[in-house]
Amino acid sequence: MIIKYFSWIREHVGKSEENFDLPSNVTTINELIEHLNGLNNQYKHAFAKRDLIKIAVNKKYSPFETKINNNDEVAFFPPVTGG
Repeated sequence: MIIKYFSWIREHVGKSEENFDLPSNVTTINELIEHLNGLNNQYKHAFAKRDLIKIAVNKKYSPFETKINNNDEVAFFPPVTGG
């Protein structure tokens, strides 16, 4: 799986992208975030404002309950504003 981080999420995590092998018990975005939070405080800070985070799975906006697998690309980013 490829995980991409944008804006302040990238700043907290300390990288813009990573290759990640999903543990067998992680099947949704929510479970992925919980797993990442357990890895270190950088992820905890990045996902502390979960209600502000938007997600795309394979370049399509997706809810936190979306099922995922190792072939997916998941992107985390803050709301996008225009002007």
